[in-house]
Amino acid sequence: MRGLFAVFSRNIVNFFRDRLRVIFSLVMSLFFMFVFSFVMKGSMSGIAQPMAYLVAGIVIMTVFQQALNNSTEILNDLSSGFMKEIIVSPIPRWQISLGQILSATAIACIQGSIILIMGFFIGLRVSAAGLFGTFGIMIVAGVAFSSLGLYLATVSRNSSTFQIAVSVVAMPLTFLSGAYIPSTVLPHFLAPIVYLNPLTHITAIFRYVALGLYSSPVSALVKEGIAFDANGFIITPIISFGFIVLFGLAFFLLSLRKFTSADFSSVKAAMARHRH
Repeated sequence: MRGLFAVFSRNIVNFFRDRLRVIFSLVMSLFFMFVFSFVMKGSMSGIAQPMAYLVAGIVIMTVFQQALNNSTEILNDLSSGFMKEIIVSPIPRWQISLGQILSATAIACIQGSIILIMGFFIGLRVSAAGLFGTFGIMIVAGVAFSSLGLYLATVSRNSSTFQIAVSVVAMPLTFLSGAYIPSTVLPHFLAPIVYLNPLTHITAIFRYVALGLYSSPVSALVKEGIAFDANGFIITPIISFGFIVLFGLAFFLLSLRKFTSADFSSVKAAMARHRH
C-alpha cells in the first residue's frame, strides 16, 4: 500500500502547507453564506429554519467543490515528475488512484467540517446523532465527487482542460441543486434536471439529517425541497441517499478503471511544452 500512502500523505501535507488555498476556499463559502442569507430570505418564507437550511446547503457544497477541485493534484504531480516515479514502480495504479480519492475526500471533509462548526454560531443546531450522520454523509459525498473529479482529470489530462471541465459540470449543477436557491422556487421545466442532479440528492439527505427532520411529514419535506414529487412519485431523502451511493460507486469504479488504463506520457509532454 506504499503508493496509496505516498499519494494520500503528500496531498494532505500540501493542503496544510498551502494556507492561501485553505483561506480562499473558506472565504468563498462564507461569502455565499453571507450573500444568500440576505438575497434568498424572501424565497425561504416557507422554510422552518431558514438560516440552518442555508448553512447545511453551503456545507455540502463546500465538500462537493473541494472534492472535485482537489483532483487537480494528480495533474500537478504528473507535471512535477513526482507521479512518474510512482507510476513506473511496481506499485499497482489502483493504489495511486485510491490514495488520490481518499486524500481529496479527507480534505473536502475537513473544509466542510470547518463551515459546519462556523454554522453553529449563526443558528445551526445539530444533535449528537445528527452530527455523526452529517460526517458520514460528507464522507460519502467526498468519495463520490472525488471519484468524479479523478475521472475528469484522467480524461482531461491537462490542468487547463480539467478546470474548464469542472466549471462546466459544477456551476449549473450547483445552482440547480437547491443548495443556495430552494428547488421549490426554480422554474417547473427544470424539474427533470433537478431530479437527476446528484447534488440535489446529497443536499436533500444532508439537510434531512442536519436539521433533524426525521418526524416531519412527507408533505412538509416536499414543501421545503428536501423530498421531491416527480409526477406523483415521492423521492424521499432515503431514496436520495441510495441515488448518491450508486452514483458514487459508479464513478469510483470508472475512475479506478480509467486511471489504471490511461497513458500519461502525452500528459507530461503537453505540460512540458506549456512550461516552455
